[in-house]
Amino acid sequence: MTPYARRGVHGQTVEFLARRILGGEIPEGATLDLVALQRELDVSLTALRESLKVLAAKGMVDARQKRGTFVRDRSDWNLLDADVLRWQIQAAGSTEADRGLLRNLAEVRAIVEPAAVRLAAERRTDADLAALEDALTAMGEHGTGAAHAVESDLAFHRALLAATHNELLERMEVVIESGLAHRDRIVHSSPHSEDPVPAHRAVLDAVRDRDPWAAEAAMRALLDQAGRDLDRIDGPDDTKGTGGR
Repeated sequence: MTPYARRGVHGQTVEFLARRILGGEIPEGATLDLVALQRELDVSLTALRESLKVLAAKGMVDARQKRGTFVRDRSDWNLLDADVLRWQIQAAGSTEADRGLLRNLAEVRAIVEPAAVRLAAERRTDADLAALEDALTAMGEHGTGAAHAVESDLAFHRALLAATHNELLERMEVVIESGLAHRDRIVHSSPHSEDPVPAHRAVLDAVRDRDPWAAEAAMRALLDQAGRDLDRIDGPDDTKGTGGR
């Protein structure tokens, strides 16, 4: 999907404000000085208000009479929104914040993907297997760069969710892709990660064999390997298992 906030000057304004809020520069409960922001960003007041409407729709800001436009409590933010996830990753700002976000995303994936792959093993079609095989083949094409490795990994996990034939699970790609893409960019830019193909091949083989429990075990092994990859890059800490692959 194309992130809304990358489209033109309006999108850049949305993204600028979102990163400031998510990075804590504009804290929860703060009232925004629209005139100051308008001058800083060199946009019209109308354009600024239109950008704030986007953030309001994502639960990040609100406007009230006598109070003006203010940042809502974090508990009100739509943290599962694709743009909010991306902005949060970009605004992490510190290694600890980055690891904390990866840890949260990895915990969600550890709950969702092993269960999803069981359904995929039971419901997959020949078309699903072809999509998985294509992604795995692309993953094995060495020397094509980190961006290619990231996209082929995303394609594999998208295909797994699609193979569940559960519309709600398929929508979980928004969460899984955000964390996976960020983690992949870190890992695939390093020479120290393990070859991802064998672990993914084990998942695909179990799905092809319609063996849900073997598929779940293979997925858990894959997630464990992903955690080891991050540990090698970041060094020992308490974030083991904070990846997804």
